[in-house]
Formats: sequence, C-alpha cells, structure tokens
Amino acid sequence: METMSGDNNTDVFGSGEENMAYAQYFIGKSYLNVLSNEGVFIVNVTFEPRCRNNWHVHQAEQGGGQILLCTSGRGWYQEWGKPARALSPGDVVHIPAGVKHWHGATQDSWFTHLAIEVPGEEKSNEWLEPVLDGDYNRLA
Repeated sequence: METMSGDNNTDVFGSGEENMAYAQYFIGKSYLNVLSNEGVFIVNVTFEPRCRNNWHVHQAEQGGGQILLCTSGRGWYQEWGKPARALSPGDVVHIPAGVKHWHGATQDSWFTHLAIEVPGEEKSNEWLEPVLDGDYNRLA
C-alpha cells in the first residue's frame, strides 16, 4: 500500500489540513490544501485509501463544472450510469456542470488531485447520496 499522509505526503503541493468542513460528504478521511482563491479556485485534495466523496453535481447557470488534475496515487472517477474510470498521475478529468459523479482513492492507495473550479455564473454544489460500499468494493 502506498503511504502518503502528513509529513510523509509525497505530493508536491502537500496534503494540507484534514477536511472537517466537508467530512459529512466523504467516506473516510480527506485533506485539503487551498492553492488559489483568486479568480479561479484551486484546491489540492488528498484521499486516504478507500476514501471517496458522495455522488454530487456542480451546478451552474452558465459555465461552471470542475477539472481534476491527478498528481499522485491511484483513484477512481465515475459518472452516474457509466463505468468507473481508473485514475493515475497525469490524468485529467473534465466534469461539465450538471453531471452527477464521484471521485476518490482506490482501496489500497492514497490519491491526490488538484480540483479546479471552472468559472461560471450562479454556481453551487449539490451533495447527494454516498457511494455504496458494495458498489465501491466491486471496483478492481
């Protein structure tokens, strides 16, 4: 199992602080390090093994959505009704506004990505149901 936490984080941006503000929308522990809040919001998100966020949608009247730039470890990304996609460092995921999805670490690896909020109008996040353990455990 890859280890990457606190002082041992091998990600170039560092893991930041434990994500207490959004913990209710995650299974497992995640960590946030805000890199930019000016013009474009960019945050480094680190997931411990098996950690994933709930299904959610980035809403916007115009524009919006999210871009994930995978920087370390191994993870998953899945859109509602589609197969999960394995993620590795260097992968880029473009998530249009209005798409129901989740992302997180694999069962045996830490995972880190930069989350970039795409500028838009009337943006909001809609947090939905958790990713069920049975569905997550079937990913290989």
